[in-house]
Amino acid sequence: MDHAAYAGMNPAAGTIHGHVTYGDEWKTHYEQQQFQLIDPTLHMSQRSIAPVDWSRLERSKDFQHVFQDASDFGIGDQGMTVPVRGPFGDIGLLSVTRDCSKDEWKKVVGNVIGDLQSMAVHIHDSVMHSDELSRILYHPSLSSRELEILQWVAAGKSQQDIGDILSISHRTVEVHLRSSREKLCALTTPQAVGRAIATGLIYPS
Repeated sequence: MDHAAYAGMNPAAGTIHGHVTYGDEWKTHYEQQQFQLIDPTLHMSQRSIAPVDWSRLERSKDFQHVFQDASDFGIGDQGMTVPVRGPFGDIGLLSVTRDCSKDEWKKVVGNVIGDLQSMAVHIHDSVMHSDELSRILYHPSLSSRELEILQWVAAGKSQQDIGDILSISHRTVEVHLRSSREKLCALTTPQAVGRAIATGLIYPS
C-alpha cells in the first residue's frame, strides 16, 4: 500500500485519535477544505460492519471532489476502509490506498483482506487501550478451549485441522469460535484473532 490512515473515536473516554502516513501538504489541504465533513470513505464506513471498497463510492460527487484534489498530491483513488467496532461504542477506521489500476487493486485486496482486518483490530485496540478508562473496562474472559482454538487459527489452521488436532468436530470448533467472537466483540474470526493478540490473550504465530 502507498498510504494508510487510522481514525478512532472512543465515547467512553471522550477521545478522538488520528494517525496517517499522508504528507503534510495533503493533511493541511484536507483540513483547510474541511473534507472530513464530506469524505464518504469516513462517513459510509462508520455505518458499515464490513470493509468498504472505495469502488462502491466512486460515483459519489463528494468522493470525486475529495479525490480530484487528492490526485494533485499523488494520492490514488483505489482504496479500502476497514471499520472496527469495540465493546463501548468505540469505532475505528483503517483506510489503505494504492495508486494502481482497478484490476491490480482487485488482486492485491484479494490477497490481503484478511491481514487488513486483523491489522485494523490490532491498531484500534492498541489505540483504545491507551485510554486509561478503556484499559480498566475492557477485560474479555475466554475459556481455555476458546483460547486454544484461537491460537490454532492464528497459526493458520482451518476449522477441520483444529478439530482433528483436538479430537473434536469442526462444528464444535465453530461453536467455540462463535463464542469467542461474541466475547471479543468481533464480527469475524480474523478480527477475533487480531483482538485476542492485541490484548495479550494469545500470541502471533
